[in-house]
Amino acid sequence: MGPSASQCPQLFSSGSQSLPSASQCPQPFSSGSQPLPRVSQSLPSASQCPQLFSSGSQSLPSASQCPQSFSSGSQPFPSASQSLPSASQCPQPFSSGSQPLPSVSQSLPGGSQCPGDGPGTAALRVPARLMSAEAAERRGPERSFETLRVTPERDHVLHVELHRPEKRNAMNAAFWREMVECFQDIGRDSSCRAVVISGAGKVFTAGIDLMEMGKEFMMAEGEDVARKAWNLRRKIREFQETFSVLEKCPKPVIAAVHGACVGAGVDLISACDIRYCAQDAWFQVKEVDIGLAADVGTLQRLPKIVGSLSLVNELAFTARKMMAPEAQSCGLVSRVFPDKATLLRGALEVAAAIAARSPVAVQGTKINLLYSRDHPVPDSLRYVATWNMSMLQTEDILKSVQAAMEKKGPEDVPFSKL
Repeated sequence: MGPSASQCPQLFSSGSQSLPSASQCPQPFSSGSQPLPRVSQSLPSASQCPQLFSSGSQSLPSASQCPQSFSSGSQPFPSASQSLPSASQCPQPFSSGSQPLPSVSQSLPGGSQCPGDGPGTAALRVPARLMSAEAAERRGPERSFETLRVTPERDHVLHVELHRPEKRNAMNAAFWREMVECFQDIGRDSSCRAVVISGAGKVFTAGIDLMEMGKEFMMAEGEDVARKAWNLRRKIREFQETFSVLEKCPKPVIAAVHGACVGAGVDLISACDIRYCAQDAWFQVKEVDIGLAADVGTLQRLPKIVGSLSLVNELAFTARKMMAPEAQSCGLVSRVFPDKATLLRGALEVAAAIAARSPVAVQGTKINLLYSRDHPVPDSLRYVATWNMSMLQTEDILKSVQAAMEKKGPEDVPFSKL
């Protein structure tokens, strides 16, 4: 360790932040202690102290070993982005009883770099893992799922794909869990402003995977009927959250449906903010055909989307197929595209247009639309007044007005992340 104030008072009384040289405070160096540099100090080069580097030692020198490095002519100090290695990165310096290392704000090369640095290498290197915070933020959170594929598309747009094409994107146990994780993650991702959700392969989804999920309902745990019912209700509530998370995500979600959208697929798209489909798409509220009432969102959301309770009742009671033209005419989808390729292209274009607007405005609009759907008009007006008493103070309004005065579009405004 370096000298204390009691050992060398003249240094600390002057407000100096650097460590002393051997000539300034000889007692710490004469006793054999080996002070470590702070962030503002550097190690000696090979030319200054060759005996240290020729031996392959990676530990710090003492004043007696290399006094010139501690003299007044010491070299400039490295930046705070360099730090000494941990034992796991470069084990050889720690096996010989070398001195303790300073804080993690400094490092020698990582373990992968140490073997290649031959004798005489004195330059410090910044390990790749010490990337800047800005670069890490641009990259966004890591996403790896078994049943979903998440890819960035254009600026601030994510594409979430149901990805079990060999099973017609049937929803197994992993899917119900991963949808919640995925959209909670997206909700926290400040770089994302809009989402497109589609299905891989020939169809959007065949609905619930009955072969895998049947046992979840038929073998409820519990010692009696009451306890079995309690546990079964808990599972149903968990499954409901799989699609409710789409509504809770403040980023607008666009469903792009092609081919079949069956059973739980209708539950899924009912929780999305915008729905498009390809010409070959068809929709089916299938639950009555397998002996149960739909319980994860269709019966609650579809009447408010379609606007015709008679039509919803017909679809839910008979489980008949509804084709793309009828889906558009009743309001379930707002646009129909010729095929899947043009569908995805159109959905991503709309997502990019949404992402170009102020995220404060867009996300606030989604939250208030959903609140208004579920509350009376007077309550909703009070809610948006309370909401905007803070949100109207955003700089996004000034930026948008200035862009409009300069004949620029929203895509030309550099809105901050939210």
